[in-house]
Amino acid sequence: MATGFDEMRSDEGAVREHYRGYDRWLSQQPSDVIRSRREEAELIFRRVGITFAVYGTKDGDGDNAGHERLIPFDLIPRVIPAHEWSELERGLRQRVTALNRFIHDIYHEQEIVRAGIVPAEQIERNAQFRPEMKGVTVPGGVYSHIAGIDIVRAANPDGSGSYYVLEDNLRVPSGVSYMLENRKMMMRLFPELFSQHRVAPVAHYPDLLLETLRSVAPAAVNEPTVVVLTPGMHNSAYFEHAFLAQQMGIELVEGQDLFVKDNFVYMRTTQGPKRVDVIYRRVDDDFLDPTAFRADSALGCAGLLEAYRSGNVTLANAIGTGVADDKSIYPCVPKMIEFYLGEKPILSNVPTWQCRKPDDLGYVLANLAKLVVKEVHGAGGYGMLVGPASTRQEVEDFRAALIADPQRYIAQPTLALSTCPTFVESGIAPRHIDLRPFVLSGKSVQMVPGGLTRVALKEGSLVVNSSQGGGTKDTWVLEA
Repeated sequence: MATGFDEMRSDEGAVREHYRGYDRWLSQQPSDVIRSRREEAELIFRRVGITFAVYGTKDGDGDNAGHERLIPFDLIPRVIPAHEWSELERGLRQRVTALNRFIHDIYHEQEIVRAGIVPAEQIERNAQFRPEMKGVTVPGGVYSHIAGIDIVRAANPDGSGSYYVLEDNLRVPSGVSYMLENRKMMMRLFPELFSQHRVAPVAHYPDLLLETLRSVAPAAVNEPTVVVLTPGMHNSAYFEHAFLAQQMGIELVEGQDLFVKDNFVYMRTTQGPKRVDVIYRRVDDDFLDPTAFRADSALGCAGLLEAYRSGNVTLANAIGTGVADDKSIYPCVPKMIEFYLGEKPILSNVPTWQCRKPDDLGYVLANLAKLVVKEVHGAGGYGMLVGPASTRQEVEDFRAALIADPQRYIAQPTLALSTCPTFVESGIAPRHIDLRPFVLSGKSVQMVPGGLTRVALKEGSLVVNSSQGGGTKDTWVLEA
């Protein structure tokens, strides 16, 4: 896994078949034209307001501030041939189905614990485990209605590339608005490319999302009212919340717009209260209901948990899904698939050492400078050590943290993510990428072809997160 797989060219430098049409087009484009198109894209994105807030930075007074900035957009698409996507889609469908079965199980019979596959303490002591959800029946047994599964690709010795699941995001995965806006931008800037290539569409994602949300409404409701619940305009993903509500033609609400009466949820409107049946919530569990979780939360709605437990409203995603996307649970997913579905996993995990195990910890400590070490509850590229890119002091600091509290960490090999040509200041150069497909689970499991390709714009960097300088690309799945 040491050498990065080049998505566009083979080891001999030949352009891969699915990139040939695009490569011919690209070779005919003057660099100043591409540069001006990039400037045009940035201008449009800024005008539309496609920004996100970067937290943890300092403002002029040295205080923490959330600074609004654009997510850099790269004009060179990532191209995936139909047969590869077909296999990815099968693997994603299988994985998310098993994860939903797992979440149901841990809040009900806990058969997987009794079978000795997942230790009880890894669930009960998990910060995302919600005892309030024990025995609660959710429509269709679906807990994670919208999942973002992070996929990476690594080189094999024979020059081919294999896909691996790096992470499961089952709580409130973000980024799908950038997938949609990136495609819209590419079609606007380069319409001729879409007449020359059979690129599978993604614009119907909001329709699929609304269909999924409506399909999991409480059983007695024929025409469900669906809303998007946002923490508000200061949230880093607020653009996406507003965008998806607008695209689906439903209301964007904050906690103060909702109230609970007789265990039903209502929305305040100019025509009076209106019952709400499905809430696509972009608010974390802790802040959903001040009477059940954090009493100081002003983002949620008092009484929401009891209305939910009574079956009078559906939350997407369900409360307590986070236990399944914790990095300490990730190594168990292949066995989950076999346990619940009786099938071999189609998509492999990245090899993972669980530092809570003494033998694994010993290996990690002996090889710390070569590995990637992650906090099991960490996210956004924070709380991690990339051994080969770290100083000796950073490695030693992490060693001390590992020894002090090993169960907080997992470790993986330093995976050389695949690269894709990217338009940077010096011209076109390879940069590392990953892929986040968005999997929708309702009465069925479905997704649009592709997903959000994230790119590490710094040369040599493996961190693609937008909060740490990463950008995004359009993802093309070529139809057969």
